[in-house]
Amino acid sequence: MTINGKVHCFFEQSGTFKREFIKLGIPAEDYDIQNNFGETDHVIDLFGEIEAAYERERETVFDRITPDDLIMAFFPCIKFCSVMEQIQHEDFYDASHKKNENFGTEEYYIQKWNVLRKFSQERFYFYDLALKMTAVVQIKGLRMIVENPWHPVNFTNHFWFVRTSYIDKDRTLRGDYYRKPTAYWFINCEQTFGVTYQPTSKDKVKTITSGSGAAKTRKKMSKILDKNELDKMFIQHTQQTGLCDEDRSMISPDYASNFICDKIIGKPQKFTQLSIFENNEQI
Repeated sequence: MTINGKVHCFFEQSGTFKREFIKLGIPAEDYDIQNNFGETDHVIDLFGEIEAAYERERETVFDRITPDDLIMAFFPCIKFCSVMEQIQHEDFYDASHKKNENFGTEEYYIQKWNVLRKFSQERFYFYDLALKMTAVVQIKGLRMIVENPWHPVNFTNHFWFVRTSYIDKDRTLRGDYYRKPTAYWFINCEQTFGVTYQPTSKDKVKTITSGSGAAKTRKKMSKILDKNELDKMFIQHTQQTGLCDEDRSMISPDYASNFICDKIIGKPQKFTQLSIFENNEQI
């Protein structure tokens, strides 16, 4: 696609995509309610902007975006993961739960269902916001790409409002730190179909070392690293402070640049080839 205007990166504190767009000669700015990296151009409550734009209560950031622009929305993702995965991440269904002195009591089951209801309510809140954001963009005729993790049992895979445009099944093939599959939805715009191969070197590949995703990630990474390297990597990360959700959401500059060239602006690079499949699967 051709971007004659500016790229607006929503929910992107790190500024990674913003910087890569700028390097490619495309003006870009990022928006987030936090500024932990000290690079956010617009510290703003995007949820409040979405609500106000949908209800047409006042002028919002969406009124300053034109059809020549592009929105890259890294919508908060954790609430769309499998509810069981989230609960396991909280150690709620851990094998040790039977050691709880309240196990089997009324208090225990009330606590369990309160946790389930909490996840359900939070998921609806975020899903409702995603629906409203998409409605605003479609009504105004704006272009937007939404990014979110992908998994066969994810909420986004079964109950999302738009079919996925593209699933990047292994981000390390484009130079990212993590292999974790990522889905993209192109709203009012079309993807291009380049594939740049820039495999991440083994020493730069990172793994999820805590929570329910750790075992799955370890199994997947075993296809890339041999057992000794994998054990060493897990021990090293576990002894450190651990990878927080913010770390896990990080995307490497190489991946951002390759993705922009391959899927957004269709710019061939040294190691780019056209995909023979114009669908949502990476070859």
